[in-house]
Amino acid sequence: MARRYGIYDVFTDKRLSGNPLAVVFDGDGLDDQTMQALAKEMNLSETVFVQKAENPAYAAKLRIFTPARELPFAGHPTVGTAVALAGRNHVAAAGNVDIVCVLEENVGPVRCAVRLREGEAGFAEFDLPKKPVRINLPLDRQGIADALSVKLADIGFENHVASIWSAGVPFLMVPLHNLAAVQEMEFDTMLWEKAAPFVEGGLASAYVYCRGGVHHQAKFHARMFSPDMGIAEDPATGAAVAALSGAIQHFDALPEGHHPVLVEQGVEMGRPSYIHLHIDVKDGEIARARIGGQAVPLAEGTLHI
Repeated sequence: MARRYGIYDVFTDKRLSGNPLAVVFDGDGLDDQTMQALAKEMNLSETVFVQKAENPAYAAKLRIFTPARELPFAGHPTVGTAVALAGRNHVAAAGNVDIVCVLEENVGPVRCAVRLREGEAGFAEFDLPKKPVRINLPLDRQGIADALSVKLADIGFENHVASIWSAGVPFLMVPLHNLAAVQEMEFDTMLWEKAAPFVEGGLASAYVYCRGGVHHQAKFHARMFSPDMGIAEDPATGAAVAALSGAIQHFDALPEGHHPVLVEQGVEMGRPSYIHLHIDVKDGEIARARIGGQAVPLAEGTLHI
């Protein structure tokens, strides 16, 4: 069977930048083993398989696979697929589209707003399907430092300390004291596998971050490493930023109101990505959080499977 697919660069307005995503538009009828094999063949951070939604009111069902396993939720597949489906489903709209849709993911329904303009990169924003929660487990701080090739004193800044957070996918958040430390660190997979805890059935992924960034508007600079997902380093990780929102609110004690946060990632890989996080705080807690970003099509083709 011929199945259509596209490659999109996500969290960027430039091709060959951001985080590449494969979107298989004809995902119905594929079994789990075949989808996992295709994701491994694509060898991108994630491959999305678009299927018919179980709820007829929703736009589509998404199955999201890394080269190593399926994820219940991920940010750049949500943004990229929302932009891709809007472009395919509204061809007659003269390039201008403003829609709200719901995508079914294993984590639950994800509400997305999409904006397309002629000659511009598409933009999509989604509500976090789950609020971030902290997972309290003992951490081997020296082992974590060794796995990142940094000194123990490099871990932490201001009130931020190493901690585990999840908004659907858990990440071990490791704050480093400045931008140079994040840029110069080297990830050692073997040492990480010894030091990192298992969370929700898998080895915790590393999300290393600091305040500030290379881009003058960035409030945080980050890198993500995940041996468990089969990802050596990820150019952009929306699910990690969703989890990071919990750490930001907790350690920075955000006041009441709306807080826009730009997170940059992928700079060290030569694929700078810009993830827009919006946090609304009420009564000392996150009332609502959203993640958004741009996406551009790069390629399209056909799978014969």
